Amino acid sequence: MKKGTLKADLLLLLTAAIWGFAFVAQRAGMEHVGPFLFNGLRFALGSLSLVPLILYFRKRGNPSERETPKSPGTLLAGSLAAGIILFGGASLQQVGIVYTTAGKAGFITGLYVILVPIISLKWGPRTSAGTWAGGILAAVGLYFLSINKNFSIQWGDFLVLLSAFLWAAHVLWISWLSPRMDSLVLAGTQFAVCSILSLAVAFLREPVAWHLILEASTPILYGGLCSVGIAYTLQIIAQKEAHPAHASIILSMEGSFAVLGGWILLNESMSARGLFGCLLMLLGMIISQLWNYISLRRARRLSL
Repeated sequence: MKKGTLKADLLLLLTAAIWGFAFVAQRAGMEHVGPFLFNGLRFALGSLSLVPLILYFRKRGNPSERETPKSPGTLLAGSLAAGIILFGGASLQQVGIVYTTAGKAGFITGLYVILVPIISLKWGPRTSAGTWAGGILAAVGLYFLSINKNFSIQWGDFLVLLSAFLWAAHVLWISWLSPRMDSLVLAGTQFAVCSILSLAVAFLREPVAWHLILEASTPILYGGLCSVGIAYTLQIIAQKEAHPAHASIILSMEGSFAVLGGWILLNESMSARGLFGCLLMLLGMIISQLWNYISLRRARRLSL
């Protein structure tokens, strides 16, 4: 393995760890503030944390990835739609975390990796056998992780599951929109939209007080600066050198880190049944991504 590839893989592993432990921060923050206030503040910090990165790329004369569109209306409308979808997914996830554990939330959220190709079946190419196999494994894993003996799902798990569908929709929307504009500007703008919507709901429905915000400051700072600003930057740097298959599989470890963080920092425990479900879900995500990568490589070789 090349030195640059190994370094990129390690950075991606650190990214997955930061994102996984963010579920712990989200769970801990709920002890002091409401879910909408927490999201509003952390996405505001996340948006602001991307400003130095945007200015850095602009100073180098090399926008983060794509050329900014000619029409400002495209950026405004696209970012607004992305922010609304992000608001829906983040809100369902954050409210769901109040009623479930950080570890379970991390794994259930990770289902968006499999949902993306399934949802895009109507518009994109035929979904591969690997995606269906991974989806079945993940569904069985979800059963062991979240479905009770009376065949009902816990409320928190159900909300996080709904959020996974919105995360998948968000990925599809961003994949269409990002080639048409500067991806960092898009990210910062959608975070700002999500923050404004979350704060609006918070001021209408939740107690908002400085002493509560100060008590939740550590989780908020971690969720905003580390989970968004630092991790997003690391991902951009790492994926310049990382092997695509390595990147997708390593980032799938986010749920595993959420379980580890919940166990170490929140004293969360999980039954053998739940751990077996997590293992099946992780295998499903890895099989889905690895199969798709191998199929793509094979198709490229045949086209040469």
